[in-house]
Amino acid sequence: MKATTLLRTQHAETRKLFALVTSDSGDRKAAAREVSRKLLAHMIIEQSVFYPAIKEVDADLVLEAFEEHAVARYEIRRLLEALDDPRFEARGTTLKELIEHHVKEEEEDLFPKVEKALPAAKLEAMGAEMDALFAELAKADMDTLMQRSRRTGEDGSRNAAA
Repeated sequence: MKATTLLRTQHAETRKLFALVTSDSGDRKAAAREVSRKLLAHMIIEQSVFYPAIKEVDADLVLEAFEEHAVARYEIRRLLEALDDPRFEARGTTLKELIEHHVKEEEEDLFPKVEKALPAAKLEAMGAEMDALFAELAKADMDTLMQRSRRTGEDGSRNAAA
């Protein structure tokens, strides 16, 4: 599966989870935990594989994406701290809106540029690498995901200063 297809699929899953987080029914806390874990794993595969490989396609959008990830990590932490708090709904909505903006820019602006600039074989190879990394990350605990997301640098390296 192409890297952009994998990311679009994960974006769609995130939308469904956010619908549960912001609904009046179901286990909103469980949905918040699940969307948080999946978002962190998603951000890690973007930061460590996708963005470094495509930064020449649109460096400004890639830098902006890293900044949006930093804000998303902050909002994820705040959402998880508010599971039993009256601010839960407001924090869930804030995170959802941030992610919706980020996804829109990727899907409407960045992905078409990437698909035009990179050969299909490279996108397929990146997709396989990202899918395998995501599967590995699915086994990690929340603290590990948060730390790894924070430490993945703009060039895909582990950044001890972050």
